[in-house]
Amino acid sequence: MLTFFHAPHSRSSTIHWLLAELGVPFETRIVDIRSAGGVPASYRSIQAHGKVPAIIHDGITVTERAAIAMHLCDAFPQAGLAPPVGDRRRGPYLSWLTYVDAVLDPAITAHMHRWQYEPRGVAFGTFQDALAHVERTLAASPYVTGDRFTAADVALGSAMYWGLDILKVIPETPIFRGYLDRVSRRSAFHRTIGEDPAESAAEAA
Repeated sequence: MLTFFHAPHSRSSTIHWLLAELGVPFETRIVDIRSAGGVPASYRSIQAHGKVPAIIHDGITVTERAAIAMHLCDAFPQAGLAPPVGDRRRGPYLSWLTYVDAVLDPAITAHMHRWQYEPRGVAFGTFQDALAHVERTLAASPYVTGDRFTAADVALGSAMYWGLDILKVIPETPIFRGYLDRVSRRSAFHRTIGEDPAESAAEAA
């Protein structure tokens, strides 16, 4: 049994896309993270800060996007979205899943809100350095771990979609646009993030 805790138009959309790529059955429970009264207290027993996404898979609770992606791709290896242990791409795959959440996402947020901070004093560094790292990687290969699409591209593709097309804080470059065009052609993207039909109700059954 797989339960997905989701809020439309939020960071949990990344996991919604990933679930569509995996093609596994799941139940969606919508969490109203924007409620004036805050999220239900019962949900805080699942995610301590009342944030999404979260999953409960066969009785095990997993939170944080990178951890959820690692867990799901290893639990459903038949989808081929995670290089197996021993594959040379495994390290870059794990690095990029974590990088999007731990570095790129907070760097985008800080840039968007024009926060002033000393880069040496924070774990995520500068927005400019993050974009330069992404661009160098995508200039060398079509996907972040090489020639094959993985769950790391779901994570980065989501960030690029929000940064380029929605928030418009990532600069329009041929490399960034080319990458987003590649990943956004996938049918799972259109069934979730791209057209957001299930952002009003969810379901892969």
